[in-house]
Amino acid sequence: ISAGGAALGAWPRLAMEASELWVGFVGAGRMAGGLVRGLLQAGKVPASNILASAPSDKNLDAWRELGCRTTHCNLEVVHRSTLVFLATKPHILPGVLEEIRPAVGSHHIVVSLVAGVTIQTLQRLLPPWTKVLRIMPNLPCVVQAGAMVFSRGSNAGDGEAALLQSLLSSCGLCEEVPESYIDIHTGLSGSGVAYVYLFAEALAEGAVKMGMPGALASRIAAQTLLGAAKMLLETGEHPAKLRGDVCTPGGTTIYALHQLEKGALRATVMDAVEAATNRACDMAKD
Repeated sequence: ISAGGAALGAWPRLAMEASELWVGFVGAGRMAGGLVRGLLQAGKVPASNILASAPSDKNLDAWRELGCRTTHCNLEVVHRSTLVFLATKPHILPGVLEEIRPAVGSHHIVVSLVAGVTIQTLQRLLPPWTKVLRIMPNLPCVVQAGAMVFSRGSNAGDGEAALLQSLLSSCGLCEEVPESYIDIHTGLSGSGVAYVYLFAEALAEGAVKMGMPGALASRIAAQTLLGAAKMLLETGEHPAKLRGDVCTPGGTTIYALHQLEKGALRATVMDAVEAATNRACDMAKD
């Protein structure tokens, strides 16, 4: 495989020439599937250069439909890939790392998507020279609108970080952060997607209660959330400023916001982020 023996100096070039990059996924579940769909839709890596492994065909069928290669052998993924994503369940990962450790070379870049497993643990269970990075994506990567953060281990340099960021930015917002932020990101964005879906459902149901057909209400609720998020990102304004812009004295919005404040919406959402973050921290200790 041509990329297998590439020198470190070649990584920025490989980031630009995706056809030379061979990407492997150890684990083929929902999050890995979302990430690979984003990469494929953006044209970052050809499907023929992607190899995924899983114990059964249950998840692999969908990967084959995308044009990716599949296997039941984790070692084959490592042997045939330069950039290896670890996407197993947390309790399975130590056994997987023990299995693939003999095949990990100095040319490999190993990227973990696994919740609750620290870079320190990954480096301890892999060869000492391994270039390790840890990422935390979220489900909207599948529509190239994800929010991702990543951190690098002690052996991963600027070239590896640039390569990973180039690939992941095709799937949405991608920021390099201290590893201590990853659990917070899980509570904010990984789990936060579900909070937004719940809010969208509630918005639509409110409109249905007032007489609007459900399908129309759902479409309008989704577009409302999309437009509000786009304004936040593109204007750079604080949410409170944009919220204030919508409120006119004695108008409809301030009456509605009064009800949300009586329901302690802000405090409840803050509690939700805290609860999910704490759970992510607890998973790392298990």
